[in-house]
Amino acid sequence: MSYTKRVLIAEDSSVIQNLARKILEFQHYEITSVKNGEQVLQLLEKEDFDIILLDINMPVMDGMECARSIRKLPDEKKAKTPIVAITGNAKNYSDEDFKEAGFDDALMKPLNFDRLVEVVAHLTE
Repeated sequence: MSYTKRVLIAEDSSVIQNLARKILEFQHYEITSVKNGEQVLQLLEKEDFDIILLDINMPVMDGMECARSIRKLPDEKKAKTPIVAITGNAKNYSDEDFKEAGFDDALMKPLNFDRLVEVVAHLTE
């Protein structure tokens, strides 16, 4: 039996969260969803994920701050978890900004679901 990859989606839009969940579940990923970066960090204290999809604009703690916090975690395995930015305002950030914050890739809204599946598959190989 093959291991099911675990995806953590942090997205405050229920619509995007649910669409991404459906698409990735169809690809046999196990999905956990939260609404902000603080919840991501709380979950990471207890659980491991193969990849984290982080919306950039969330309440409480945004994706940029959350990615930086993940990269500083004392657990090296968790600190190296692939992180993908999801953003509707790519114009506000450069590729360099995403790299500096610790992101492995970035997806623009509206989400291209083929690209979502491609990026998640690539980063969880």
